[in-house]
Amino acid sequence: MKSIEDLMRQFAQPGKVEIITIRPERRAAPEIRERVNAKASVGLEGDHYASKGGKRQVTIIALEHLRAAASMLGKEKIDPLLTRRNIVTTGINLLALKHKKFRIGDAVLEYTGECHPCSRMEENFGKGGYNAMRGHGGITCKIIASGEIGVGDSLVVLD
Repeated sequence: MKSIEDLMRQFAQPGKVEIITIRPERRAAPEIRERVNAKASVGLEGDHYASKGGKRQVTIIALEHLRAAASMLGKEKIDPLLTRRNIVTTGINLLALKHKKFRIGDAVLEYTGECHPCSRMEENFGKGGYNAMRGHGGITCKIIASGEIGVGDSLVVLD
C-alpha cells in the first residue's frame, strides 16, 4: 500500500498552458500573449507585479475551476480573462502543487499559496461572483529559474 506522501507525488498527466496574460499596470485589462519571459525572483516580463518580486510573481488558474464557478453562477462559461490571472491551465489540480516546484516551458516555479478572490470578482461576474470563485481562484507562485513560457507548454511537477 502506498503512503499519503507517495500518493501526493503522483499525477495522472502533466498540465497544459491554455492562456497567458500580463497586465502592464494595476487595473489594466489583461493582454494575451503567446509567449512570455519569466524572470527568476522578479516575475513575468511586462506584468505590473514583475518589479515587486515576493510570493505573487505569477498567478495560475485551472480552466476546470472556471467551469465549476460558471456553474455556480448559472452561466454556461465565464471569460478566463476576467479572473485577472497570468496563466490558465488544464489537466492538473493546481492545489496539489502545494509545497512543490514545477516546470512550465523553460521556467521553474514554486507554489507559494492560494490566490483568493477579491471584490473584483463580484464586479466582473455579477452577484455571487466573489463566492463562486472562493476555493477556485488558483494559486500564486514565485519563479525559481528563468525561462520562456508559451501557450501549449506542459506543466510538469519536479521531484
